Amino acid sequence: MDYTKLGRTGLDISRLCLGCMTFGVPNRGTHEWSLDEEASRPILRKAIEAGINFFDTANVYSDGTSEEIVGRALKDLAPREELVIATKVHGRMHAGPNGAGLSRKAIMQEIDASLKRLGTDYVDLYQIHRFDDHTPIEETLEALHDVVKAGKARYIGASSMYAWQFATMLHVAQANGWTQFVSMQNFVNLMYREEEREMLPLCAEKGIGVIPWSPLARGRLTRDWQDETKRSQTDHFGKYLFGGTEEADRRVVEAVANVANERGVSRAQIALAWVLAKPEVSAPIIGASKEAHLDDAIAALDIELSQDEISMLEEPYIPHAVVGFS
Repeated sequence: MDYTKLGRTGLDISRLCLGCMTFGVPNRGTHEWSLDEEASRPILRKAIEAGINFFDTANVYSDGTSEEIVGRALKDLAPREELVIATKVHGRMHAGPNGAGLSRKAIMQEIDASLKRLGTDYVDLYQIHRFDDHTPIEETLEALHDVVKAGKARYIGASSMYAWQFATMLHVAQANGWTQFVSMQNFVNLMYREEEREMLPLCAEKGIGVIPWSPLARGRLTRDWQDETKRSQTDHFGKYLFGGTEEADRRVVEAVANVANERGVSRAQIALAWVLAKPEVSAPIIGASKEAHLDDAIAALDIELSQDEISMLEEPYIPHAVVGFS
């Protein structure tokens, strides 16, 4: 396993982050394709054995059961000091007022709830899952600062939003002497490259680590265009992310297949190698519902794409509507 620093911090992370949205009680929340605890543990064990030390989950994944499963498994599999555990806050966790968002009340109650589910005293990276249009930025940032000062989080990060929103948050935190964001978790893959326009240059300028979600476009880059899986059939969020550019997206999928065939490797390795080659990226967040998915991801670390291959992969892309912020 290769390791790198997260942005300009001194935190060492594996070049692959295991996304834990896959793990959770299937009839809790909205991810009916998720793996229960018994099915999740072998994948988490294999990740640890492969040298992955970076794990990302969220309070909202499978109604909190992702954090519970991941927390119990990691406690059994590795010493806490060797792990980098990340979780997120924003999504709705209970009905009624104050059950979602980034108010001080929501952040303070949700960090404690996440720590309890994870079975740890602190998380290494606490991230805002989305931008909150209904809460003053100052309120959110001061609450996150207090979470860090209370020792409940080591670093803070953000996820998908407009670059101007993130730039504003960075400025307000700096102006007030509050804890700065160290990472941006955004939507980057060969089928969706809109983040290259503003967010990635902003992160490069500010030394923000980039940990992209869905680097394989929710698996669409790894299989023939017409093929479906149980997840793709029930993934309503995925249907929202990809729409209106089917012909161009199909050509991207075919380009990945062509490069993979010429190399004699899997499509997943090629698609992930493209993300890993981007200088702004610290560690893509990989999803794995089978142990073989981890094998592909690890193999991608050894693939260095040529400029001709990169051009072949990127040529079919056309501009997409901005998605992923809600």
